[in-house]
Amino acid sequence: QLQASGGGSAQAGASLRLSCAASGRTNDPHILGWFRRVPGKEREFVANIGWSGETKTYSDSAKGRFSISRDNARHTMYLEMTNLQAEDTATYYCAARMGMILRTTSIDYNYWGRGTQVTVSS
Repeated sequence: QLQASGGGSAQAGASLRLSCAASGRTNDPHILGWFRRVPGKEREFVANIGWSGETKTYSDSAKGRFSISRDNARHTMYLEMTNLQAEDTATYYCAARMGMILRTTSIDYNYWGRGTQVTVSS
């Protein structure tokens, strides 16, 4: 199971930190990722991170502003979002993919959290 938290409202230019707590098969190697969805649009990849935490992938919109990390001892993943913009407004979901191969498409992820809303006002 995955539980995302840390969403909220922010002004443009501000920062927010999302967390994702995992339970269950947390000792098996797995990839963790963040996706987001705006009503009426497809779920969009934001970032993912490998099992060791060394390999990371970001979407073009997240590069340079967002930072993904994980703490396997605490079974938790984080997304540090800085310089937030109105277009970052979305529901953010954390997801897990068993194994060691990073993927950026939502269909490749086996487990999903319920999402946390981020609203950025300009």
